[in-house]
Amino acid sequence: MSEEHPADRRAGSSARHERDKPACEARPRLNSRPVTRPPRPAQPAAPRPRASAVLDSAHLGAIEGALGRIPVGEEGSQRPTLKRRLLTLLAIVGPGLIVMVGDNDAGGVATYAQAGQNYGYSLLWVLLLLVPVLIINQEMVVRLGAVTGVGHARLINERFGRFWGWFSVGDLFVLNFLTIVTEFIGVSLALSFFGVSQYISVPIAAILLVGITATGSFRRWERAMLAFIAVSLLLIPLALLSQPNWGLAAYHFVVPGIQGGASSNAVLLIIAIVGTTVAPWQLFFQQSNVIDKRITPRFIRYERADTVLGSVVVVLGAAALIITAAYAATSTGAVGKFTDALGVAEALAVHSHVLGAIFAVVLLDASIVGAAAVTLATSYAFGDMFNLRHSLHRSFKDAKGFYGSYTGMVVLAAAIVLIPSAPLGLITTAVQALAGLLLPSASVFLLLLCNDPEVLGPWVNPRWLNALAATIIAALLGLSAILMATTLFPGLNTTTVLVAVAAILGLGLVGASTILRVLRHRRRIPAAPARVVDRAQRPTWRMPPLALLKPVQWSPVTRIGMATLRGYLVLAALLLVVKAIQVGTG
Repeated sequence: MSEEHPADRRAGSSARHERDKPACEARPRLNSRPVTRPPRPAQPAAPRPRASAVLDSAHLGAIEGALGRIPVGEEGSQRPTLKRRLLTLLAIVGPGLIVMVGDNDAGGVATYAQAGQNYGYSLLWVLLLLVPVLIINQEMVVRLGAVTGVGHARLINERFGRFWGWFSVGDLFVLNFLTIVTEFIGVSLALSFFGVSQYISVPIAAILLVGITATGSFRRWERAMLAFIAVSLLLIPLALLSQPNWGLAAYHFVVPGIQGGASSNAVLLIIAIVGTTVAPWQLFFQQSNVIDKRITPRFIRYERADTVLGSVVVVLGAAALIITAAYAATSTGAVGKFTDALGVAEALAVHSHVLGAIFAVVLLDASIVGAAAVTLATSYAFGDMFNLRHSLHRSFKDAKGFYGSYTGMVVLAAAIVLIPSAPLGLITTAVQALAGLLLPSASVFLLLLCNDPEVLGPWVNPRWLNALAATIIAALLGLSAILMATTLFPGLNTTTVLVAVAAILGLGLVGASTILRVLRHRRRIPAAPARVVDRAQRPTWRMPPLALLKPVQWSPVTRIGMATLRGYLVLAALLLVVKAIQVGTG
């Protein structure tokens, strides 16, 4: 505060003296000059905090990570030295690593083991191709989570309408629930290797899943998940003890090929590898988990590093499983005779009971991590859509709907596995079919949201990323169509379907391009202007509340594409229902 000048003090004292005199005495002083004070400079108004779209207040505050804590406001208070950057990275690591390792769940272990047992090392190249797919897809949801503060399901519902929102969420709920059932099948198979009955192993696993999630602490939950991820490192000694041929493995990582030649079964297995590695629930989980961890745009680069780390870990883990299963098959004469993951563990036990036991532990661990992540993705979406409190920072009492949905899914899925003669094989097939149904819409909406300036502002996709993402989505659409066709009609020749789908996609792209040119010529629609991105706003820019966003404006080509996608999804869903009725009654 500035000091008062002595003259001002005297003038102020004199003025008070004159004011306090009686009215008869208060006369103006002759020859007195009024005292003028210099005007005070105007103080700048305090900046108003930008309105946020975050739906749950528990998603705001300090970052509470398993390996560190970042208080509110600390990110810009100190010079970013190398040590501080490493500490920040440790605090941020979690969502990317968990979502990727969770993808190597019971279904993933079985799929990779089948690839190794039936085709040796020859499909390792598929894993290498999936690394950029994983990184690009998950990086986009990282930005959506950190910038918007709103879950994937709610964004689809708000920006594209209730049909797409409820279709995505409904399919996600059914798919995730059936996936959780397969995780409990994995638990049952893993512990049966040690002679533990499923009536003991499955209920204990269900109690464990609820116990590690409903603690009311995000940090405790993340520490538990990282502990399970540490157990998955047993894949390293497992692969090393499987007498790997490193030269052959390196060759098949970079040279595409299929042992025994291309066949319908081989193509289907490649599609299954892609489907189990690039799963729809991953998009919903990581976006919501980034929000729940309170990661803001300032930390996006660290979460990107977390995602890349997770992608590398998941691919190396899958490669270790393929190498291990190949050893188990070639050394026991079981090549081409895959049954299930337990069969691989028993084949390894022929050489060493320790190898079989390690594989069983890896399967158990993968099932627990997968069940925890998939169930949590569903509960996040449930809270988003019904506007409920949905944060691991909250206690069970404070978020009953969130934890109640989680507990209900776990208990019901575990109960189904314990039903005698339950159609577990049909459930596994249904998981693959529903994943093929949801993946196209989820991927398309992901790309549309990441190009919506109302949603991401200065964080929208650059053009080079759009080109890459569009190529990936086109490939995923093709694989999804093949998976759906072969699931509904098992007698179809997969190679023929592959050629047909590729031709349809190619013709569709040419047709869409032609239609756009004709429309532009007739209506004189100008090409989209180059997007101007103010990178200076990036660290602090967040999406405004959903009610303040301008409506989505779709181009003619986008409208045609979305109408086509809707027709495909409705037709596929009807065919799936017919197929389910036929299987159930036949």
